[in-house]
Amino acid sequence: MLDMMDLWRRIEAFFDILFTRNVMAEVAAVTAALWVGWAAGRAMRSRFRRRAVPASAAMNGAYLATEALIVVTPSVVQLLLVAAAHVILAAAQFDVTLTDAAVRLIGAYVVVRVGVFLFAASLGNKSWMVHWQSRATFVIWLAIAAEYLGWLDPIIATLDGIGLAAGKTRITVWSILKLLFTLTAFVLVAAWISRWVERRLKRLGNLAPSTRIGIAKFANAFLIGLSILIGLNAAGVDLTALTVLTGAVGLGLGFGLQSIAANFVSGFVLLMDRSIKPGDVISLSGQSGTSTENFGWVQELRGRYVVVRDRDGVEMLVPNQQLISNAVINWSYTDPRIRLKLPVRVSYNDDPELAMSLLIAACDGHRRVLRDPLPVSRLMHFGESGIELELRFWISDPQDGVNNVRSDVNRAIWRLFKEQNITIPVTQHEVRVRNEPPDLD
Repeated sequence: MLDMMDLWRRIEAFFDILFTRNVMAEVAAVTAALWVGWAAGRAMRSRFRRRAVPASAAMNGAYLATEALIVVTPSVVQLLLVAAAHVILAAAQFDVTLTDAAVRLIGAYVVVRVGVFLFAASLGNKSWMVHWQSRATFVIWLAIAAEYLGWLDPIIATLDGIGLAAGKTRITVWSILKLLFTLTAFVLVAAWISRWVERRLKRLGNLAPSTRIGIAKFANAFLIGLSILIGLNAAGVDLTALTVLTGAVGLGLGFGLQSIAANFVSGFVLLMDRSIKPGDVISLSGQSGTSTENFGWVQELRGRYVVVRDRDGVEMLVPNQQLISNAVINWSYTDPRIRLKLPVRVSYNDDPELAMSLLIAACDGHRRVLRDPLPVSRLMHFGESGIELELRFWISDPQDGVNNVRSDVNRAIWRLFKEQNITIPVTQHEVRVRNEPPDLD
């Protein structure tokens, strides 16, 4: 009963202080400042969101300036208004303890918000941190506010008292939160360093693109793994206890995750040996020569797969292991020039020399057919249905398509053959039916 009476007296004392003229004036000033700042931020956001550079684009100066203005405006307006209210109330001989605390807390929030925004911007617009800025800012600011108000130590003691014992180790809510916070901090720092390394590598023009990508991906994987180990050690986790976990991971790689591990290793091999690079024109399957089955352009090299875009605009995600273990036609590996062959059949009644000259003429004027080496025509053999000829010519831009060049040249051949009355015979089979009476002898 005494405890209940003491609690009731504390509640009454709190409301007595709250409803005094001095405290009500401070609360009203702080509340008004917070509302005006929120309204100003909302108006700023609705005004600039339509004109801002989209997040999918590169984070240039205009985009960062617009985003910074949207992010900082509410808190800055609130800080200025609360500071103005603090000065006015102090001049009116009011107790300004509450407004003084509000100025400090809002100022701390502005500093944290700007710091988190700049850190997220340094990671790039594809980082998950871009979408978690508000949550990260709020968590960090809560810890600062609790420390300023003197609540942090009691909160830690309360969270540390909730837990369970597992052998000689006691797991508490505070230890879990500390572990998560430490790991997140180290991983973010590692991601920032990895991003810096990637940007530096992009400036090295003497390195091949595939080599730069390979080094960047290896550095990212190494730094993230190292940050996790350091974070676990900093949080007080005994790393020797992870031997069972690493053994389980190794067993999983040996059985269920073997294919995934093989794809990751194959990805590093592709990046380092430069056999396939972004921009290469490849055929994933088909016969030797200039087959266009599964023809496409390498768009991006990822850790587990390669992104290949075909002529229909479809992006295929090809596992790295498939490119290592199977034959792949790389049309632009050392020289982008390739030779195309067009077989043509003419009748035995026509002059093959004239037909061969017309084949050469069909390439004249086509902008994509190379003049060095020159197009040539060959008489391959004498077939059952006609004389088999072949036109051979070179192009230097297979990334712009191959079948479209074939189509243009074939149309020119058809037109020239029609003009010179050259016949393209079709295979014909004669079937004879004999009705002789059977021999009865």
